[in-house]
Amino acid sequence: MSATASPIPGETAEAPALPAAGSSFYTAMRLLPKERREAMYAVYAFCRSVDDVADDGGPRDVRAAELDRWRADIDALYAGNPPPRVKPLEEPTRRFGLKREDFLAVIDGMAMDAEEDIVAPSEAKLDLYCDRVASAVGRLSVRIFGMPEADGIRLAWHQGRALQLTNILRDIDEDAERGRLYLPMEKFHKIGLMTPTPQSALAHPRLGEVCAAVAAEAEEHYRQTWAIIARSPRQATKAARLMAAAYRLYLDAVVRRGWAAPRARVKPGKLSLLRVALRHGIF
Repeated sequence: MSATASPIPGETAEAPALPAAGSSFYTAMRLLPKERREAMYAVYAFCRSVDDVADDGGPRDVRAAELDRWRADIDALYAGNPPPRVKPLEEPTRRFGLKREDFLAVIDGMAMDAEEDIVAPSEAKLDLYCDRVASAVGRLSVRIFGMPEADGIRLAWHQGRALQLTNILRDIDEDAERGRLYLPMEKFHKIGLMTPTPQSALAHPRLGEVCAAVAAEAEEHYRQTWAIIARSPRQATKAARLMAAAYRLYLDAVVRRGWAAPRARVKPGKLSLLRVALRHGIF
């Protein structure tokens, strides 16, 4: 992506890109009042833009340079002189007190993918990655939702990790095709695979033990997420509730499917997603 590229092809830098209609994120954001919804769309467009750089931005040095330009743009936003492509973040940042360090953390998370193909990171590195690419987005989001500060930060910590670990388990084959493996090194050591590659890991007869251990960690983060939601104002947690419930369907689906090859791509049924939307979005 060039420094002047639109956030998503076909969109102007001034107009926040909309998430795909019918996605869990789109449905959750539609529950928000207009000013909060528009703020979330602006954050979404930013996240999509830097994610596109990390995944499809050309050679690694080009991606690194472009992410540095995004860091400079965020600095300019907080200095009161936002370039056009971060201008949509100006009002949400002022209105909801969005933190510069959270935007920069998202960029740093994308830089982890841009710098190298992550393969069996340490558990500490995986947790840092989840914090940057998911929980940092959550910290921006809970301020827009109107969550109380302390529980909002706790919610972002747990829900971000729950959702990202779910993504990792859902996407192990697609990530391997990119040369990536986000399952942690320590869990492979426990099954006797000392130097895993994406190919050797996915072909290992005890891969299910690694995935089951990661799924258990995700389940605990979901449990903590719901505990925080239960004690929080209902209006401020509508979007978070819907996202947690929808993503839990994906986790349950991959666990039911199992880990033996060939692994079919899982997608919860429309009826299950509708029940989630009705339960957490309307009632």
